[in-house]
Amino acid sequence: MSEETNSRGPVVLLVGVAGMLFVIGGLYLVNHFVPATAKPVEQVLPMGPSEQAYASQIQFLEPKVGRATNFLNQDVTFVFGTVLNGGPRAVRQIEISLEFHDLFNQVVLRDKQLLFSPTAPPLAPNDQRDFQLDYETMPAQWNQAYPTMHITGLVLQ
Repeated sequence: MSEETNSRGPVVLLVGVAGMLFVIGGLYLVNHFVPATAKPVEQVLPMGPSEQAYASQIQFLEPKVGRATNFLNQDVTFVFGTVLNGGPRAVRQIEISLEFHDLFNQVVLRDKQLLFSPTAPPLAPNDQRDFQLDYETMPAQWNQAYPTMHITGLVLQ
């Protein structure tokens, strides 16, 4: 009986190795021939001479920073305010760069955000709209002050 058990050992080992090679080969073929999922392309908004000239017509009113604790007991930071389109053209989208500073006025976080959702109507001339940006994590060095904001992209209508 022990001879029969010993003679099956190499066969079982070979079947196991063949099975593993089959699985590894299948994974290789799937990874090699299936296209990788496309990474979302970050949309770069235009900021040519006409957009740069128009940026001075846009004002940020009543800037505020708030903090709250969500239902998971995590601190969330809110940057909110009102954007005013003081120019003669409608604005479809505004991209801003926010810079959060520490006590020595050094930048501890730089972030780009779009102010309007893709389905929002354009901001009409001489109109204003509230905005809110949420941050789940903030650097510990942040001085708790309102960030500096620069317009880095505009889509005009």
